[in-house]
Amino acid sequence: MEISSYNILTNKGELLPNLCSSSPVRLTVWCKSLLFHGDGYTVFNDSDGHIVFRVDNYAHGRWNNNEMVLMGPRGHVHLTIRHCKKILSFTESWEIYKGDRDNHSSRLLKEPFLRVTKDLCNSTCTASMASAIAGNERSGFRLSWSRCDEWSKIHRLASDEQLVAEINRKFSNSKKILLGEDVLTITVQPGMDQAIVMALFMITKFMR
Repeated sequence: MEISSYNILTNKGELLPNLCSSSPVRLTVWCKSLLFHGDGYTVFNDSDGHIVFRVDNYAHGRWNNNEMVLMGPRGHVHLTIRHCKKILSFTESWEIYKGDRDNHSSRLLKEPFLRVTKDLCNSTCTASMASAIAGNERSGFRLSWSRCDEWSKIHRLASDEQLVAEINRKFSNSKKILLGEDVLTITVQPGMDQAIVMALFMITKFMR
């Protein structure tokens, strides 16, 4: 069983409140773009079937210029995800920004909201995610998954390491037949930001 974990650091420890719910939310992720010639994802809310998020890439390959954006159904950019490449580095890193990173005039808004790092030499190790804020309080998330068993889990770093989101292959309504490999289900617990869950899922798809 292959299990990988990563460090995720928050600058403020905050989430995007308008994308949180007071009750559990179940999403269906179709690993396809609505664009005929584009890569990406389309995410639906199971309760009403409406599109919640879109990820569209007009270029070949899902990472265009090492960046992707997570959008709402009408194209509003919720988060920008940037892959930070370093030559001869033993780590991979990603930065997540609120909104469209290139359209922010404020330096504060250009700072990453979340920073994700992975040690290339420890791809199967377990690791805690530490807070970037001052003090010893643990903050952020711990992400782990099994590629063999096709599940992912996101825990909030706290004394009890609460499970805040879980990703699995999706079954049909009868729960007896697995749908295609490109159809997944995400269960997001109350108070957890759905956009951040989706961004972390996108990053893990490209971890080496």
